Amino acid sequence: MRLLMLFGFLVCAVSHAQAPEPLKQIATVALPNVAGRIDHLGFDAQHQRLFVAALGNDTVEVLDAANNTHLKSLPGFHEPQGVAIAPDFGAVAIANGDTGTLQLLDAETFATRWTSDVGDDADNVRYDAAAKQLYVAAEGGLYRVDPASGKVAKQIPIDGHPESFQLEASGERIFANLPGVLSSQVVVGDRETKAVVARWSSLGCRSNYPMALDEMTMRVFVGCRLPARLVMLDGRSGGVTTAADVVGDTDDLFFDAARQRVYVIGGEGFVDVFQRRGDALERAARVATRAGARTGSWVAATSTLYVAVPARDGQSAEVRVLEAR
Repeated sequence: MRLLMLFGFLVCAVSHAQAPEPLKQIATVALPNVAGRIDHLGFDAQHQRLFVAALGNDTVEVLDAANNTHLKSLPGFHEPQGVAIAPDFGAVAIANGDTGTLQLLDAETFATRWTSDVGDDADNVRYDAAAKQLYVAAEGGLYRVDPASGKVAKQIPIDGHPESFQLEASGERIFANLPGVLSSQVVVGDRETKAVVARWSSLGCRSNYPMALDEMTMRVFVGCRLPARLVMLDGRSGGVTTAADVVGDTDDLFFDAARQRVYVIGGEGFVDVFQRRGDALERAARVATRAGARTGSWVAATSTLYVAVPARDGQSAEVRVLEAR
């Protein structure tokens, strides 16, 4: 019996030792002369470029993702916050928080095609591939912008400033985080009727900024800062299916459908990796980054997680490239 127990222990130990790291850093790309806060990122698959909104620097940094090198620094922005790629138009959309504008760049030349007034504190941007329209979160709601003309329409009015939002590909719904001072909600809008159809406020936490969506099982992942929690919601009813403690000061999280994982990036200086099994979440790893690194971009096609690291305490700004395994 003792021999059997010892054999079982050794098998488990070897198996554990051989288990691959869920995220392994494979490269670091320096961001020369970039100071201040870094906001969201966008990946251009056609040109293999990563666009980084260097909010505190008033620049957009362009990286060569194929070679993990810094390609160019684009000036002339005003607190760039959101980035979205519109591949049907060969364009990159940048939301400027300070001027409340959306700026469309040519993906080849980086020249500005148009700049349109959206709303105060223009922030997160998404591209609706089916409708070939851009959506922007700003004060007062979610706005739709035509990439061809730059024409802006107020799509879904929302009191306050929505943060991260997700577009339903198989339907017309938009799920948007609305972090409040006293209470926080997930607001559900309908892109066809242009109306709010539901408000989910039983999150069990506040300051909900990042969000991800698994449309296959209709689950919405929400990251909160007060307290630091990851909440998984039923995308039909809004009910909480499970929740877990996470890294503090999160501003981006992503769902890896192939591996059934959630990656939560937090300014506390870590990326939390959660393994999902049905409606259960279990932390599989905590990967150290650096204090202040709280945004990134997940590229499913290459199994790559990019994490933006701002300059701080004498250390230069950079983007860390992590490979999912």
